[in-house]
Amino acid sequence: MKTKILIYLFLLLGIMGLSQETTYKTVESINYYDDSVNQRDSYVKSQCVLDIYYPKTLNSYPTVVWFHGGGLTGGNKEIPEALKEKGIAVVGVGYRLYPAVHSPKYIEDAAAAVAWVFNNISAYGGDPSLIFVSGHSAGGYLASMVGLDKKWLAKHNIDANEIAGLIPFSGHTITHFTIREERGIDGTRPVVDELAPLWHVRSDAPPLLLITGDRELEMLGRYEENAYLMRMMKVAGHTQTRLIELQGYGHNMAAPAYPLLLNEIHRIRKTKGL
Repeated sequence: MKTKILIYLFLLLGIMGLSQETTYKTVESINYYDDSVNQRDSYVKSQCVLDIYYPKTLNSYPTVVWFHGGGLTGGNKEIPEALKEKGIAVVGVGYRLYPAVHSPKYIEDAAAAVAWVFNNISAYGGDPSLIFVSGHSAGGYLASMVGLDKKWLAKHNIDANEIAGLIPFSGHTITHFTIREERGIDGTRPVVDELAPLWHVRSDAPPLLLITGDRELEMLGRYEENAYLMRMMKVAGHTQTRLIELQGYGHNMAAPAYPLLLNEIHRIRKTKGL
């Protein structure tokens, strides 16, 4: 019995040692547009940058492309603390903001950043088949738009269906309220057009995990929008759409959502046999 216990402790300490040996590195402010674009536009050069946080001592790891919130009018690129030291890379993306630019520049930037990750993550040791796109609020909207409307990534010769999973946190699924504001439309008047994720419902999209706060505490009917997208995706024949409502949490529901994101990465990785 003592021998078995010693063997178990030895194996456990070995596993812990391997875990402790994983080291991470952050590379900041990488321009994801070509130099020719950056030289023509100083705002692009300063704003359209990303940070990559990745495990230096691992290979073939998943990557989360993370878009910050802020209503398309504010916020900064970020690497969420809850996603650090989890055996994955996280790419925090900056993008142009209103009123300096108008739609669809935000989506163009999001697609360019995702394309950069597809084209470059292998150089850092990541697996291009395990790229997940996520974000909170406005960032969730951008994640959904890039993943559901295939034309944005197609401009970069990337098939949106190569995304391993879409995991928007409390994102608009109708046309974003800032885009409606650009058009003089009141924030309480819903619009569904080509700049709405709901416009691009399709059966062959990547796996889609929608996460929102409590329907009674969320902003602007955000739960109901996501519930409608879930239903329409299922009606269209998409078999991997799920919706999780975080009871007791309002729009600032990211903290309890991060573990769900990590669980979804693990689930999809397992289905791929990786």
